[in-house]
Amino acid sequence: MPKINNYFVDQYYIESYTIARMANLKSAIKRVRKIKRQSTVNRLRKGRLKKVIKIMNSLLVAKNKKEALEFLPEFNSEVMKIAKTGLIKKQNASRNVSRITRRINSL
Repeated sequence: MPKINNYFVDQYYIESYTIARMANLKSAIKRVRKIKRQSTVNRLRKGRLKKVIKIMNSLLVAKNKKEALEFLPEFNSEVMKIAKTGLIKKQNASRNVSRITRRINSL
């Protein structure tokens, strides 16, 4: 294995040349794989959250109260699903939904 900055890199086991800053134990290597998979899932969930927020904000900027009210249950469901997984806190999700609801009612 080539030595880079006093850390070893396993170029055959890890696809992208990431510096292995952990013990070379079997459990640690499995943990790296698990974290990589979970990071991918979290990135997808965060993308879904941003997409839903963008859609709702575009409806509010366009002042489409009817469409915003129709989209609100879906927005609420999506945000709460993501909060349930722990990606964002439940208080954060509730605050977002509350603020959006108040903005819709003020239209």
